[in-house]
Amino acid sequence: MRKDKMLNHEVRSMTRREWLQLTAMGAVGTATLPSLFAQGKRPLGVQLYTVRDRLGADADATLQAIASIGYKEVELLRAHAARIAPLAKAHGLDCVSMHIEPPLVTGNWDPWADAVKPEDRSTLERALDEAKSYGAQYAVVSYLMPSERGGGEAFFEKFADQLNRAGEAGKKAGVQIGYHNHGFEFEPLPDGRRPLDVLVSHTDPSLVRFELDVFWVGITGASPVDLLTQYKGRVALVHLKDKAKEAARTTDERQVPAEMFKEVGSGSLDFRAILKAADAAGVEHYFVEQDHTPGDPIASLRKSYEYLQSIA
Repeated sequence: MRKDKMLNHEVRSMTRREWLQLTAMGAVGTATLPSLFAQGKRPLGVQLYTVRDRLGADADATLQAIASIGYKEVELLRAHAARIAPLAKAHGLDCVSMHIEPPLVTGNWDPWADAVKPEDRSTLERALDEAKSYGAQYAVVSYLMPSERGGGEAFFEKFADQLNRAGEAGKKAGVQIGYHNHGFEFEPLPDGRRPLDVLVSHTDPSLVRFELDVFWVGITGASPVDLLTQYKGRVALVHLKDKAKEAARTTDERQVPAEMFKEVGSGSLDFRAILKAADAAGVEHYFVEQDHTPGDPIASLRKSYEYLQSIA
C-alpha cells in the first residue's frame, strides 16, 4: 500500500482525541515523512561558539553531549581547533568548517590586538594547512572589527580583493574561503549599496563563498529568503538561530540584547521558508548557533535540533 494511503487509513481509524494528541506532539506525518535533516539529506551541525564557555575542562563531555543529541558536524574556532578537532572526531563529529580571523586575510592585526595575542597569531597558509588537517572544507572569515571598516565603498572593495587572493591560496590548499555576515553589512554605504552586495559582486564565485547567518540578516530587517534567492550559488553555509518577536531592527550587532537570541523555532523567523530557499540556493552545510542562551547551551541546542527534525 502506498504511504499516503496507509496514512489516510490510519487517520480514519483514529479517534478525534488520538488525532489531536498526535498532532500536538508532531507525530502525524513526521514518522511517515521524516524531515530532510532526519533523512541525512541536510547535514546538521553546531557552531562551537555556542558552547565556548565549556570548551575548557568540559570540552570532551560537551562534544559528547552534542553528538548524543544527534548533530553530525561542527564548525571550529581556530583558536581552539588543534585541541577540539580530535575530540570532536572521537565522538563522530565531522569538522567541516573553521572560522578564521580577518587579519589572516587583511594582514592588519592592530584592530585585533586585544582579541588575539601575538603568540597566537598565524599566517593564512598555516591556517589553511591546519584546516585541511582537521578535515575542514571551509575556512570562514568570522567578523570585521568596527575599527577596521572605515573607508566606505573603497574599504569593502579592497577587502573583496583580499578575499579573492585568500581564495586563490585556499584553492591551492584544497580549502574553500568563506565570509560570515553580521549586521553591519546591511548598513547602506554612501553610494546606496550594502557592504554585503559589494563583497558578493566583487568576489570570484569560484574562490569565495558565503556563510549566511539568518539571525543577523533578520535583525536588520532584510529577508533571509530573499538573500538566499538573490545569491543562489554563492551561499554554501548557513547559521540557524532565531530572533525574538520583539527584537528591534538594527545593523549594529553591539546593540542587540542577549535575550533577543532564541532557539530555532522559538522566535519570529520562518524556518520552513528559509530551509526551502537554502536548498534551492545550493547550501551545503547547516549549523545551529546561538550567541547567547537563557541557561544550559546544550539544552538550547537540543531544543533547536528537535524543532529542525520536526519540519520538512
